[in-house]
Amino acid sequence: MDFQFLIDGFTEGLQQMTWLEAVAVVFGIASVFYSMREHIWVYPTGIVSTLIYVWICLQYKLYADMGINAYYFSMSIFGWYVWTHPKEGQKVLPVTWLKPSGWLISIGIFLISYLILYLVLSRFTDSDVPYWDSFTTASAFVGMWLMAKKKVENWIAWIITDLVSVPLYFHKGLILTSFQFLFFTILATLGLIAWIKSAKHHAA
Repeated sequence: MDFQFLIDGFTEGLQQMTWLEAVAVVFGIASVFYSMREHIWVYPTGIVSTLIYVWICLQYKLYADMGINAYYFSMSIFGWYVWTHPKEGQKVLPVTWLKPSGWLISIGIFLISYLILYLVLSRFTDSDVPYWDSFTTASAFVGMWLMAKKKVENWIAWIITDLVSVPLYFHKGLILTSFQFLFFTILATLGLIAWIKSAKHHAA
């Protein structure tokens, strides 16, 4: 791997970075960190980051990602409520695994949202990355839904989303955001490990 290329890219990203992107990155990383720890602050920090990225994605013609950030905002409100209102007899909403029916629903959400997003982006917008943009958005739809439900598999969806987002944002010139998603991939992997342990603890 050409580490000098990565260093140069990171340096370039810092030079091109706006204060608004910097704030979004910081709050985005904080949100993932709190999610790993099952802390309710995942939602307020995430709300700040997603609202900023709605504006950034609009400026860079990432329309599907703009939509997903608006979706993040609404799902953050929903998740905030679900996490703070566990079932009767539960102190907190436990981390659990998806049932087979949950997998079918998740796959259905991905396929339907990807198809709709691709058709909209390719036919009604000037997006130059409809395949990538639709894919990351569809997988993130699934990830946010599963996170609100506190399902272990949400991290798998986020890992896939982050891995594809790295080259997408790099291609669009948002270098620092690209590195953010690379860091997110590492955090999501750690989050998956942590939530697997938590699910085993709640099942014991």
